[in-house]
Amino acid sequence: MIPYDKRSGKIWYNNELVNWADAKIHILNHGLHYASCVFEGERVYDGSIFKLEEHTARLFYSAKRMGMTIPYSEMEINNACKKIISVQNINDGYVRPMAWRGSEMMAISAQKTKIHVAVATWDWGSYFDPKLKINGIRLNISNWRKPSPNSIPWDSKASGLYMINTLSKHDAEQQGYTDSLMLDHEGNVAEATGANIFFKTENGEIHTPIPDSFLDGITRRTVIEIAKSKGIKIEERKIKPEELKNFVGCFLTGSAAEVTPVSCIAENQFKVCETIIDLNESYQTLVRKK
Repeated sequence: MIPYDKRSGKIWYNNELVNWADAKIHILNHGLHYASCVFEGERVYDGSIFKLEEHTARLFYSAKRMGMTIPYSEMEINNACKKIISVQNINDGYVRPMAWRGSEMMAISAQKTKIHVAVATWDWGSYFDPKLKINGIRLNISNWRKPSPNSIPWDSKASGLYMINTLSKHDAEQQGYTDSLMLDHEGNVAEATGANIFFKTENGEIHTPIPDSFLDGITRRTVIEIAKSKGIKIEERKIKPEELKNFVGCFLTGSAAEVTPVSCIAENQFKVCETIIDLNESYQTLVRKK
């Protein structure tokens, strides 16, 4: 894989198209040192960005939660995203809009820092190995827990929130797993490191954790809508780790993960059942619908 700083083309950077190699920041940057950065992850299918307006709205909400005012309108960011995928000739890919505090101040307080905005895009296939997705990926259970919602801006997509996700993912990979299940501060099932999680019951219902300490994903909401349209009962509730053995199916959702079956979480085994396959097929049809 080509390192991301070695790629070519253009990046939308503070309302200008700059060469990929010239999209730089100073090392004394508040976003780098203090994680004052928000971002989005969007998918391009057949040359169009899926749920672009929802992603942009969430970017602005995240910025507001972080006390940042993005110096552009939502429409301007939407247009920037569309422009950069056109310039980069992306048909199936990924888009990463981001906003961060600059280098004017280097301390905890950053009231007078400039807010920078950039949008990059690149070709993208599958987040998980397609061969693994066929049979379902394997998860361990992380030792790290999602913090209490009164300790972080939990409903934002802010870079600092992903520190424990990276640590959890690394631990999982080192143990031979693909990803990791994270619990919340109360010990309930929360999410994977970069995706929401769902479970199928013996009687055909789908259960998923209440997103009260982690991000309510755009793909999560989309798959819930698809499932309800098929007459599948969805129950959002607190789920204890001890309950995992009672479920017959499991899958993850996310802009990157899409709909990814799970074959096991630690010692708990799941089947890649027809319901999950059908939800994935319906999702793939929806994202490519013009």
